[in-house]
Amino acid sequence: MAFTDADRTAIAGAITAAEATTSGEIVAVVSDRTDRYAATGLTIAALIAFALPLAATMFGYGPDQIAALNDWSSGDPAVDLRRAVEAYAAVQIAVFAVAALVLTRTGLGAKVTPRVIRRERVHREARSQFKARGIGATRANTGVLIFVSLPDRIAEVVADTGIYAKVPPSHWATTVHALVEGIKAGAPAKGFVAAIGLAGAVLAEHFPPDADNPDELPNRLIEL
Repeated sequence: MAFTDADRTAIAGAITAAEATTSGEIVAVVSDRTDRYAATGLTIAALIAFALPLAATMFGYGPDQIAALNDWSSGDPAVDLRRAVEAYAAVQIAVFAVAALVLTRTGLGAKVTPRVIRRERVHREARSQFKARGIGATRANTGVLIFVSLPDRIAEVVADTGIYAKVPPSHWATTVHALVEGIKAGAPAKGFVAAIGLAGAVLAEHFPPDADNPDELPNRLIEL
């Protein structure tokens, strides 16, 4: 979901306008990075590798059913048992390898990952960006990060300590909702502008501008 120059200009303008009414700082970051959620893919692949061969044997499909192994039986029960165990293990390894490759190299792993896990990953990335962008280093600790992961369609607001002391979390839920609604509608720039407006309004209420109101952080949309 690409942003046009007009989108970037609109977002930058919204940040500039919002910051003119407050001593707070607003930073907008969008990530288009796709996480393969390898842990989920490998876990599901392991479950498939365990369940599929087991189900096959329960329905009567053993090594002796494979045409290429028509000389399967050696006449020695101990040898046949060893061969059966080796064949079963080989099938499990092959199933695991194929399933893991499909789940981790395509978008399927992300699709089957529970939303709570994806939300936690986005939360960690948002916190990382909050630190990396110096949002926690403003003069009055009044920096706000509006972050969205486009592939996950999950947004998060991270506010500095000075803001959390005065602004209830429910307000940020409303801000996130406005942003996500814009993304769902295929208009992420409008979602950002709406979210920035909501953030700016609450910052203006609790943190009016000082006589000296420097612009400490960049107003442009940061795209990852």
